[in-house]
Amino acid sequence: MLSHMRNGNIGIRNAVISNAKFATLKPAKFGISNDISKNMLAAFVERHGEKFQVKEIPTPEPGKGQVLVKIHASGVCHTDVHAVDGDWPVKSRLPLIPGHEGAGVVVKLGEGVEHVAVGDRVGIAWLHSACGHCEHCTSGWETLCLKQQNSGYSVQGCYSEYAIGQGSHVVKIPDQVSFEQAAPLLCAGVTSYKGLKETEVKPGETCVIIGAAGGLGHLAIQYAKAMGMIVGAVDVGKEKLEACKRFGADFVVDATSKSIANEVIEQTNGGAHGVLCLATNASAFESAIGMSRRRGTVVSVGLPPGAFPTPIFQLVLNRITLRGSIVGTRLDLQESLDFAARGLIKVSVQPDNIDNINEIFDKLRGSKVEGRIVLDMCNEGHPNCATNHAYAARGRRR
Repeated sequence: MLSHMRNGNIGIRNAVISNAKFATLKPAKFGISNDISKNMLAAFVERHGEKFQVKEIPTPEPGKGQVLVKIHASGVCHTDVHAVDGDWPVKSRLPLIPGHEGAGVVVKLGEGVEHVAVGDRVGIAWLHSACGHCEHCTSGWETLCLKQQNSGYSVQGCYSEYAIGQGSHVVKIPDQVSFEQAAPLLCAGVTSYKGLKETEVKPGETCVIIGAAGGLGHLAIQYAKAMGMIVGAVDVGKEKLEACKRFGADFVVDATSKSIANEVIEQTNGGAHGVLCLATNASAFESAIGMSRRRGTVVSVGLPPGAFPTPIFQLVLNRITLRGSIVGTRLDLQESLDFAARGLIKVSVQPDNIDNINEIFDKLRGSKVEGRIVLDMCNEGHPNCATNHAYAARGRRR
């Protein structure tokens, strides 16, 4: 997942003015909104481990193949914490505007952009761009492209009033989905959905989700039910398990039990056909193997540090498949949004404000966030906002 990332050393202010040549392009030719601020409010860090600065910086110009998006809602993901803290093997660029769950409206097109237009409701996701030519891209696995760029990590992200997206990789948001709901689906939604697809569980078969009450887990339950699966939920404590039931789980198992695997085997009459492990502790991965049915598939999405012991005899004898899964392709992303457009997915959202970003990150580091936090980036008078955005319009300082 990390091998493709590259550090960037271009400063924020340099980055946002480096495409100034496009300022002279005729709006009629390339598409431009008449209401674009010269400066934008953004949350950024200049060094890993430092607190955020929330300041105005120049609004970026879209280059060739790029679009400028007015961000209405920006989801906050735990990956952003790793990007800011610099605790992954490959570090994020600096200075950095994090964020890869940006939902908003296209307000300006760069040269050569054809399949999106000014006024389109779009999302900027983790996969900012890919080469389109390597063996991974041409075989439908663009998320494995070694030359990919990642929003809010190797390129600037969406904790800002405007953000740059690659015209080929922004995804159109269905009119039935608000920006508030769409933002978390751009990462948490598509990641859980893709992980479920990777289990290869068929309708009527059982999928067990470990870490089912969290930001990804509560969405995974809903996607699994929408895909026709029988859903088992594993998490810690009565309160979280009750939440899993509300989201649609058919049965629940407390992760503090000494016999998690046996309980799942008993509930499923032989084990789960698929296990989706979203937990952030390595011991959960060993449990996942133990609760698998013969010919079952264990899919790892969580990224805890360290390793876990693998019972090789059990793995071979029972023909169990272990598989990693990361985010999803543009097609996966569109599919995950389509489920929401049909009213089958509802994100548990905590709206918040960009001015509180340091406090929000403290909560994330302390595992004190339920559901998904979404930053309210809404202003008065923006296109498509009134009917498709859950927040009340309010002025933003300039």
